[in-house]
Amino acid sequence: MAQVPASIVTRNISDLAVETGNVYQSISIISKRANQIAVKVKEELNSKLAEFATTVDNLEEVFENREQIEISKYYERMPKPTNMAIEEFIEGKVYYRFADEETETSSAL
Repeated sequence: MAQVPASIVTRNISDLAVETGNVYQSISIISKRANQIAVKVKEELNSKLAEFATTVDNLEEVFENREQIEISKYYERMPKPTNMAIEEFIEGKVYYRFADEETETSSAL
């Protein structure tokens, strides 16, 4: 029997609806949070890799490439933003709010 990778988790979708009362709203919230996480992680990675950007070839480049590879491998091993967003949502760590619906008020003329 093949082992299932740790990143694959079966989830009951209806459990996600408990927080909002609607599966689609929950998925939308998770999706937006996953995008926020992805942007943040990409910015962190780019800033760390920017330190290694040089136009001059030198002997230290081989050592720097090793460091660059280790940084890249670290980010590759991180959980995917979607998985991180789902965990945050389930644990109640995601703040969200809905736009207020317009309330109709009757005014006497």
